[in-house]
Amino acid sequence: MSNDYVFNDTLPVAPLKIAALESCKELAGKVNEHILNFRHNDIEILKKRQENLQYRGYDADSYLLNCACPRFGSGEGKGAVYESVRGTDIYAMVDVTNYSLTYKMSGFTNHMSPDDHFQDLKRIIGATVATAHRVNVIMPFLYEGRQHKRTSRESLDCAMMLEELIQMGVSNIITFDAHDPRVQNAIPLNGFDNFMPTYQFIKALFAHDKTLKIDKDHLMVISPDEGAMSRAVYLANNLGVDMGMFYKRRDYSRIVNGRNPIVAHEFLGSSVEGKTVLIIDDMISSGESMLDTAKALKERKAERVVVCTTFGLFTNGLDKFDEFYAKEYIDCVVTTNLNYRTKELLEREWYVEADMSKFIAAIINSLNHNVSLENALTPTAKIQKLIRRYNENADGFQYFKTLV
Repeated sequence: MSNDYVFNDTLPVAPLKIAALESCKELAGKVNEHILNFRHNDIEILKKRQENLQYRGYDADSYLLNCACPRFGSGEGKGAVYESVRGTDIYAMVDVTNYSLTYKMSGFTNHMSPDDHFQDLKRIIGATVATAHRVNVIMPFLYEGRQHKRTSRESLDCAMMLEELIQMGVSNIITFDAHDPRVQNAIPLNGFDNFMPTYQFIKALFAHDKTLKIDKDHLMVISPDEGAMSRAVYLANNLGVDMGMFYKRRDYSRIVNGRNPIVAHEFLGSSVEGKTVLIIDDMISSGESMLDTAKALKERKAERVVVCTTFGLFTNGLDKFDEFYAKEYIDCVVTTNLNYRTKELLEREWYVEADMSKFIAAIINSLNHNVSLENALTPTAKIQKLIRRYNENADGFQYFKTLV
């Protein structure tokens, strides 16, 4: 474990509490375990100094807050906290994409939508913000992040959501790979951090495939559209390889399912023949664009196609991905555990998971101690170290099990 997350010379701003909503219980449990491990290392040093561990809040067996959002028979809900939060530093975690949760309303069973999850988040904030020292929100998939700009007479939902949270008293909002991070301009005077999982992608990929060759002749990074360019440029520069890009030709005369249908994918870049290509994007929704891109790359004689995406939503199911894997259009799909994943997805042979729990724990621990997040926001040095170690240890991978 890295010492980057051990702060034996810095006091927390307040006792730490993680308010995990039901949608995020599993991930929050892993985060809690990592923070306990971080602070156990601190405790050994502090005991020698005879410092007051109770004052620091390091004597806790768990940092998870006992809270819930029960509902009445009519479907109405409320936020309930079952322990004191006076003077605490609260981190409310929510996964707005978790459609597996249900609630009863007048005898009917409803699956929770992003709107329902956002309302529950506000309920927990409302139940704690009056007495807590500070309330922070960790929302990996930014609620309404896809409605981040206004192009006609339509609502600007993501900006309204951010403003609403700030007006409720939230101090910091933490998200991951926002569809368009410029939406933070809606709250320019408040804390908004957008973290990228690039390091975790590389780590998971290196652990999955130890035969990768990191050079321009064997590897290439692909952006599936113009919106993912910045992600692809950063990854390609860190790996020291070339980058290519697809752009979508759309039929702007029609709207299908709320968007202009894609007519074709056009490629810009050098030859991909014989190379392993990494397609990087922020999300797989239906997966249509990603699969079309993978097929186009295989038709251009790419040797292997690896998809790296922060959020694997798979809104149209997994059948098409199974089909493309069977036809060898894709070799694997790397996504994070930041959003709900079905049991069926976890069992797929082509699925590779990048665990983000230790990274989130490091972010929470750093914010709770009011220390810089620069290394987490720009993990270039850590990525370079990871690549060097991979190249030096091509025949073994024990080192990577200890890294974040």
